[in-house]
Amino acid sequence: MGLASYMWSAMPFMGMVTVECTDIGVSVISKAAMSKGMSNIVSVVYYNALASFILLPYILFCRNNQAPITFSLLCKLFLLGFMGSSGQIMYLTGIKYSSPTLTAAMMNLIPIFTFPLAVVFRMEKLQLRSASSQAKVFGAVVSVTGAVVATLYKGPPIIITSSFSNIAQQLLLSRQSQWICGGLLIAWVCLSSAASSIFQAAIVKQYPEKMTIVFFHAFFIAIQSAIFSVILERNPSAWELKSTVEVAAIVCSAIFSSLFRIGVHTWCLYQKGPVYVAMFKPLGIVIAVFLTVMFLGETLYLGSVIGSVIIAVGFYAVMWGKTKERNMVMVLEDHEVSSPELYGQRSPLLQSNDIV
Repeated sequence: MGLASYMWSAMPFMGMVTVECTDIGVSVISKAAMSKGMSNIVSVVYYNALASFILLPYILFCRNNQAPITFSLLCKLFLLGFMGSSGQIMYLTGIKYSSPTLTAAMMNLIPIFTFPLAVVFRMEKLQLRSASSQAKVFGAVVSVTGAVVATLYKGPPIIITSSFSNIAQQLLLSRQSQWICGGLLIAWVCLSSAASSIFQAAIVKQYPEKMTIVFFHAFFIAIQSAIFSVILERNPSAWELKSTVEVAAIVCSAIFSSLFRIGVHTWCLYQKGPVYVAMFKPLGIVIAVFLTVMFLGETLYLGSVIGSVIIAVGFYAVMWGKTKERNMVMVLEDHEVSSPELYGQRSPLLQSNDIV
């Protein structure tokens, strides 16, 4: 029983780490597909439509009918889909203009945006005199600082795998304006993602059927991005998938970016809250460095190592703060159960409500 309880408590952690790994993998595949000519707007339409089609049998035959789909809920999910569709299009555009490594580093801005938003909407408590709150603030700032160091400070090379990185560096210097534009787009995506996490967490608390939220999220993103593509993508040949890499990018994005990622995020938002979900983003730069060195043959520099270490310190500081808060809540609950006089003081109110 103890092992099962421990494994269940570790599920959000393992799920979020897996999501970060798949996100970086999908961004690498998408980067390769867009270099082959795949439209970033059309790809959002395709993989969200595929994700909706995969979930359609569940909605038709397995959905809990005791959770009605109201007009108010559809309006909220439509707004959530708009935030997702615009964010996904700008995210892929940012990857197209920059690189998966820069994208992973910039995505560490999400905790900075999410934490104050969660405090404003009273989803997180900020008590500056509390050690747990100080740890979360410290960890968020340190994590972003590590991402900035990994991005801006290159340092001497540690592992030189091939000459690919030198060619990529020359190409990057010749397209500096696009690189900056990609970084600005990713920064805006971070703000949108933080607001989306807060809004989605509020919806999850009101509506218990999580898979229905995932389905309509992907469904509305597919419809809205299709409208965007008609307006922004005037080339009819952009709808054609001309290579195996493009098909693989669509399928992987549908499975991992839409279904798996949104499903795990929705469940973890319900279990842990938006700040817990956002704080796993600093792991993305570490994973990106590993994947680019192992599979793309890029050179590993000292700045990436230093930045990754700083990110890890900030990450574990936040996790320590969250754990300390959870332990304090458990102690208070145990004290309440073990103190019948406290319960007795509130029982007349409960009894009066029952009588009424």
